[in-house]
Amino acid sequence: MVNGDGHRTRTDIQGLRAIAVAMVVVYHLHHPLLPGGFVGVDVFFVISGFLITAHLISRPPRRPRDLADFWGRRIRRLLPASLLVLSCTLVAAWLVAPETQWEATARDVQLAAVYVLNWGLAGQAVDYLAADNVPTAVQHFWSLSVEEQFYFIWPLLIAGTVLAARRRPRATTTALAATLGTVVVASFVFSVARTASDPAAAYFITPTRIWELGTGGLVALLVSHRALPVTDARLRAIGSWVGIAMMVVTGFLYSSATPFPGYQAALPVLGTALVIACRPDADLPFSPGRLLALSPVRWLGDVSYSVYLWHWPLIVLAPDVLGHEPGWRALVVIAALTLVLAAASERIVERPFRSSSLVRFRRTTYLSAVAAMGVVLTLGSVVIHQVRDTEGRDRQQLAEALRNGGPCFGAAALDAGQDCAPTAYDELVPSPALAAKDKSKAYPDIGGRNCWSFTPRFPDKRCTFGDPDSTVTIALVGNSHAGHWLPALERIADEHGWRIQTYLASQCAFSEIAQAFDTDAHSQACLAWVTRTAAALVRDAPDLVVTSNRVSVRAAGQSDLASSLPAYADGFRSVFGTLLDAGLPVIDIRDTPATRMATPTCIADAGDDYAECDGTRGDWLPADPSVDVVAELDSPRLRLVDLTDHICDGDTCRVVNGGVITYFDASHLTATYAYTLGPYLAPPIEAMLAGAQDKKG
Repeated sequence: MVNGDGHRTRTDIQGLRAIAVAMVVVYHLHHPLLPGGFVGVDVFFVISGFLITAHLISRPPRRPRDLADFWGRRIRRLLPASLLVLSCTLVAAWLVAPETQWEATARDVQLAAVYVLNWGLAGQAVDYLAADNVPTAVQHFWSLSVEEQFYFIWPLLIAGTVLAARRRPRATTTALAATLGTVVVASFVFSVARTASDPAAAYFITPTRIWELGTGGLVALLVSHRALPVTDARLRAIGSWVGIAMMVVTGFLYSSATPFPGYQAALPVLGTALVIACRPDADLPFSPGRLLALSPVRWLGDVSYSVYLWHWPLIVLAPDVLGHEPGWRALVVIAALTLVLAAASERIVERPFRSSSLVRFRRTTYLSAVAAMGVVLTLGSVVIHQVRDTEGRDRQQLAEALRNGGPCFGAAALDAGQDCAPTAYDELVPSPALAAKDKSKAYPDIGGRNCWSFTPRFPDKRCTFGDPDSTVTIALVGNSHAGHWLPALERIADEHGWRIQTYLASQCAFSEIAQAFDTDAHSQACLAWVTRTAAALVRDAPDLVVTSNRVSVRAAGQSDLASSLPAYADGFRSVFGTLLDAGLPVIDIRDTPATRMATPTCIADAGDDYAECDGTRGDWLPADPSVDVVAELDSPRLRLVDLTDHICDGDTCRVVNGGVITYFDASHLTATYAYTLGPYLAPPIEAMLAGAQDKKG
C-alpha cells in the first residue's frame, strides 16, 4: 500500500492515525468518555512531522522548482477535501443554524480556507466575552491551519540547511539534526512558557506546536540514518506498547482543565514518536503491530483525514437539525454518518485528486487551488454581506423603537399595573443576530475605543463619556458587569450634562483579593489593578462611584465559587472602606441574573417560542457578596441598588422584556435593555449626588 507521494505506507502509522482520529471523535461526541481525547490532534502532528520530514530528507529541495512541486503535492492531498467540507458546512449552517451563527461561521470558513484559523481563535481565546460564544462548525480546522503553516516553513528550513552544507555533504545529516533539534527545543521552551503565561492563546498558536511536528521530524531523521539502536523485534514491540499506553492514558487522565500544550503534551507526543521509532512488527503475536495492521483499523487510518473533516460539523449542526441536544442514539448515527461521508469523500475526492493527471502540472495545481479557495472565500463574503445587510435594517428598526419607546418598551413592561402583550419574534429589538453585538460603547468593536483592562498585565485604561467639560463626574468601576451599565448611565448623564469616567477590567472583580485566574501572574496582575484603581479613585475624587461586579473566578486557595464568597466579601469590604475613608459616595449595583447560555442563539432557535429560554430567579440570580458588605458597613455614603425586579417578572427571569432582548450573551445586558433601565437607576444616583453636593456646599 502506498501513500499520496508514491511511498509505501506503514501499517503501524495508519493504525496510529486510526487511534488519533478515534480519540478526537469520541472526545467531541461525548467528552466525559475520554476527557483528554483532544490529544489525538497531537498524535496527528507527530505523524505529519515524521512523514513530511522523511520525504524531504529523501529528496531534499534544492531549487525553487522542488519546493513548488512539494507544495503542489500538499495542495492536491489536502485542499480538495477540506474546501469541499468548508463549502458544504457553510451552506448547511446557512440552511439549518440560527442566524446568530451565520457571520461567525462564514468568518471562520474564510480563515480556514487560507489556513490561518488558529490565529483567529487565539485572538478570541483571550477575549473573556468570547468564552460564551457557540463554537462554529469549522473550529476544528485550527489544527489543519497549524499543519499547513508547518508544511510551508519546514521545507524552507530543510532546503536552507542542505544548501548551507552543500560543500560538505557528509555534514548534511549533522546540520539537519542540529537545525531541526534547535527548532524543536526552542518551540518546546516557548510552548512551556506561553502555556504557563497565556494558556488560552497558547493552545492554538503555531510556535507552541511546531515542536510536536518537529519531534516527528527528528524521528524521521534518526530512522532514515539507522541511528536507532534497538533492532530486536521483541524489544521494539515492548517499546511500541509503552508508546501506545502513553498516548491512551492521556486520553483518560487529561481534561479541558489541563494546561495545554506545554510540557503536558510531551507524554502523547513522545509516546507517538516511540511507536513510530520502534516500528512494531505485524508478524509477532504479541506486537501491537498486528493490532495496528488489522483491516478495519488500517481502513480508519486511510480515511482519518476525511473523518476529522466531517465529524465536527455534524456534531455542531445536529442540535439545529434535531431541535434538541442529541441523545446517545443520535450520537451513534452521527458517528456512522461521519464514516460514510469520510469513505465517500476519500474515494471520490481525495484519491482522484492525488492521482489525476489533470492536476499534475504545477501551474494547473496552483491555479485550481487559488480558484477553489476563491470560491470558498466568495461564499463566505456573500453570507457576511447578507448578514450585514439584514443587520442594517435591524438597526433602523431598533432606532425607531428607541425613538417611539412607550410604556411597554423594555424594562417599563415590568412596571406594576402594566398589561403588555407578548412581542412577535419578527418584531424583537434588537434582532437576535444584532443582539449579540448590542454592547455598550466601551467595547472596541462598538465605540471604536478599547476601554477594558485585560490579561496578562491588566494595564490602566480610562475612557470618558457624556459631557467631557462637565463639573460633575461619575466613575463607573468594576468588571464587565459594570461595563454593561454604561448605556443606562449615559442616558442619565445626557439628561443632566454629566461626565462618566470608566475604570473597567475584563473579568477581574473590583475586590481586593487574589482571584484565581489561569496563571499566578494573571491573578497578581488583577489584584494590582484593583489596588491601583482604588488609589486612582481616591486621587481623582469623582463626585460619585458606581460599581458592579460579576464573581466568575474563584478566590485563590478555594476550590469553587461558593467557597470563595467570604474572601470576595473581605475584598469588597477593603475597597469600599478605602473609598469611604476618602469621603467618596458609592453606589453598588447588585449583580444581574445570568442565563448561562448563548441567549440570542437560544431565542433564534426557539423563534416565536422564545419564552422557552426563560429561567427562574432562583436559578439565574448569582450570589453577590457585596450585598451583605454594603448592609454591614451601613454608611450613608454607600448605597445598594438592586434592579432585579426590573429584569425578572416575579420568579420568572425573561430573555425578552417589553420586546427587547435582555442579554447579548450568557449574562451581559444588551445596550438597549440597559438603556431602558436608566429611569430606574436615575433616582438613587440623583439622590446620592445631591447629598454629596449638599455636603460640599
